[in-house]
Amino acid sequence: MASNQQVKLFGIVGSPVVTRAEIALKLKGVEYEYVHESLTNKSDLLLKYNPVHKKVPVLLHNEKPICESLVVVEYVDEAWTGYPILPSDPYDRALARFWSRFIDDKLLPAVFKAAWNPDVKEREKGAEEAREALKILDNELKGKFFNGDSIGFLDIAALVIAFWMPIIQEAGGLDLYSAERYPKLEKWGQEILNHPVVKGVLPPREHLLASFKTRFQSIAASK
Repeated sequence: MASNQQVKLFGIVGSPVVTRAEIALKLKGVEYEYVHESLTNKSDLLLKYNPVHKKVPVLLHNEKPICESLVVVEYVDEAWTGYPILPSDPYDRALARFWSRFIDDKLLPAVFKAAWNPDVKEREKGAEEAREALKILDNELKGKFFNGDSIGFLDIAALVIAFWMPIIQEAGGLDLYSAERYPKLEKWGQEILNHPVVKGVLPPREHLLASFKTRFQSIAASK
């Protein structure tokens, strides 16, 4: 088992990708130091440890940096024993990785397009793409969690759907996500948001809602 010593997580409050790393560390029982970063004033250490993307999260384990949230979650799963995050079966692991990339490469860009793109037609296109991606994921969900009876890699990747997406939708008056359209995702979302580890690391909802409302107002004022 990897040493629990000298573990640091560079992150910002409210980030869904940083929260992924936090959940993985908590599930494994790893003690770590949280290093708060600023997107407008990035520290020299962050730029040193992630010179390619210059983003959070960065996990620092015994002075070795690991970047990108899904890579960090996989590393935590492999570096520490205990709670299994990725499935044991090779095919199930491949599926978990595939659908996690689907969320990051297809769903999230569509949501951001629907929310923040200055062009009305592009926003409408993004909303339709987001709804289509959500429908695909809703059909893919077979049990209590994507991982079965316990949360796993894909559940951690998909948490943005259960927590962040409804807040963005509420702040901007968007029509992306509803219990009627995606009943299995809605039920899954209630389960994962009530998971004790997840509840312990989620950022304050009202703070995020106010921040997103301000962003939408800024976009509207700039037109």
